[in-house]
Amino acid sequence: MSEQSTRTVERALSLLANVCEKGSTTLADASRAVDLAPSTALRLLRTLESSGFVRRDDEGSYRAGSRLMQLGAQALGHESLINVCHDEMIGLEQATGESVYLSVEGHAATALYLSIVEGSHSVRHANWVGRTVPLQGSAAGLVLSGETPAEGYVIVERGIERDVTAIASPIAAAGRVVAALSILVPSYRMTPMSAEQYGVLLAAAARRLSAGLTNGTAL
Repeated sequence: MSEQSTRTVERALSLLANVCEKGSTTLADASRAVDLAPSTALRLLRTLESSGFVRRDDEGSYRAGSRLMQLGAQALGHESLINVCHDEMIGLEQATGESVYLSVEGHAATALYLSIVEGSHSVRHANWVGRTVPLQGSAAGLVLSGETPAEGYVIVERGIERDVTAIASPIAAAGRVVAALSILVPSYRMTPMSAEQYGVLLAAAARRLSAGLTNGTAL
């Protein structure tokens, strides 16, 4: 690799690191922080944006992108995140009898299913590990997009699958949503009472996991 190419990579990585450290940053602030001309910073940020490593929000600020979040989960180790959540997922399955999923934000506005603890009912949600669903219209997607109400959980009836009701809660670390915990239930078996009960259980489990990740005790 030529010296110029190496320098370009270093500049792009510096910008990416700045976006991650700040959480949200403008072009002007990012270029100033890494000592780049705004035109150079803009060109590099556009390249990072096209690859999914950063995203530009409605206000024009740059944030970590879906591809970066996906790779970050992999770097933490999907196995590490799965292991951290496994006991809580087992507990949720035992309490509800339903399939429990762990998912992270994938590429191109999707949620990626990482792990499942399958429900014990004869009719249950099949294993979708490794598959993605759109962020828009899915319970996990709404949670990963930061659209969780004060109750701490989201319910989507007959969303991605017309015969399935999904309930999801966010798992956060240092104030950022890093994963979603969800319960998927055949809609015929879901009642308003059970939906609320499952939501409360799910939100409590997600809060415990978030506290462990934030305090560094879960990894």
